[in-house]
Amino acid sequence: LQAVPVLVQALSDADTAGLAAAWRAWRAARDAAAEAARALAASRAEEDLLRHEHAELDALAPEADEEERLSTRRLLLQNAERLGETIGEAVAEIDGEHGALHALARALRRLTRAADRAQGLLDGAVAATERAAAETEEALSALVAAARALELDPGALEKIEERLFSLRAVARKHSVNVADLPALRETIAERLALIDAGAENTIAWEKKAAARREDYVAAAARISKARGKAAKRLDAAVAAELRPLRLDKARFRTVLTPLGEAEWSEHGCERVNFEVATNPGAPFGALAKIASGGELSRFLLALKLVLAGVSSVPTLIFDEVDSGIGGAVAAAVGERLQRLGASLQVLVVTHSPQVAARGAHHWRVAKLEAQKSAVTRVEELDPDTRQEEIARMLSGSTITAEARAAAKSLIAGAKAA
Repeated sequence: LQAVPVLVQALSDADTAGLAAAWRAWRAARDAAAEAARALAASRAEEDLLRHEHAELDALAPEADEEERLSTRRLLLQNAERLGETIGEAVAEIDGEHGALHALARALRRLTRAADRAQGLLDGAVAATERAAAETEEALSALVAAARALELDPGALEKIEERLFSLRAVARKHSVNVADLPALRETIAERLALIDAGAENTIAWEKKAAARREDYVAAAARISKARGKAAKRLDAAVAAELRPLRLDKARFRTVLTPLGEAEWSEHGCERVNFEVATNPGAPFGALAKIASGGELSRFLLALKLVLAGVSSVPTLIFDEVDSGIGGAVAAAVGERLQRLGASLQVLVVTHSPQVAARGAHHWRVAKLEAQKSAVTRVEELDPDTRQEEIARMLSGSTITAEARAAAKSLIAGAKAA
């Protein structure tokens, strides 16, 4: 028989409640730490790949709209030779010996000399020619700038094409558009940040679980110490009840066995068992294995008598607790059952008149055999039939006056108690 609930009840409610709360807090923190570690492990499985991809994107450093800009520039450079020829021809037409600039300059000089004699008729033409010359100068400057732009790094086209190839290769690898590479870079960085945070979260939960474990161990140690004291008191109290129950040679002890951490629970860190030795020199063993049926009932009776004030069980049933005893011992068993019945509902199956006389209510159980079957009948006894049944238990099939007198005396003695 395990005694964990019994001894827990013998301790203070505050201590046992505190132990259970510490166990639940430790278990919750331990489970949270395990879940955080599991989630981190799942993230770690792809961490190396994420870090490689992030390093690759960092080295590539893609920019917004970069593909469009590079494509436009590449198209320009692909036509650079033909554009250069066109620009050269245009420059020659404008700035050559017979080009537009020289023609406009000559025309402007002639118009200016004649303007004084034209009485204002050439003013508009002079102004327009000046504007045309200025616009032509501006066009020439623009052509020269364009020519210089086309004369930049001769390897520019190759570099642009290599850059476009790299951008598009990485985009294909991740199944995204080139324009989405900057956003992908940020997303991977955020996932790596979560992994780093997950590691910190796991460490925090592991520290919390360790602290909650210390709280539980401390609470369990207090309970263990209290159980040790309670066990000694219980052993002494049970021992005092054994002699009147004809178990004077038996020994009873409460054993607290430390458990491995995997077996710890809200009840503490040890297993509580009842052990007995029923014969002198015999080793102790588990109560359920060592004691016979009648002995087991009497041991249980002694325990229940001692713990009647703290038991949560409302009803006890004893089947032939008086087996193998009689006389004064049976009377002692009956007296103790009657005392136990004052605080609990006690049902007793008995063949002992000394025990039966102590009952407040009586039923007679009889088996009747018919031709093809047997019937068990339970009959409630009134005060008269109860006395008659106890007399029958005393004398056998023939009830004598002496047996009736003895039965009356037993019942009277029980009522007086």
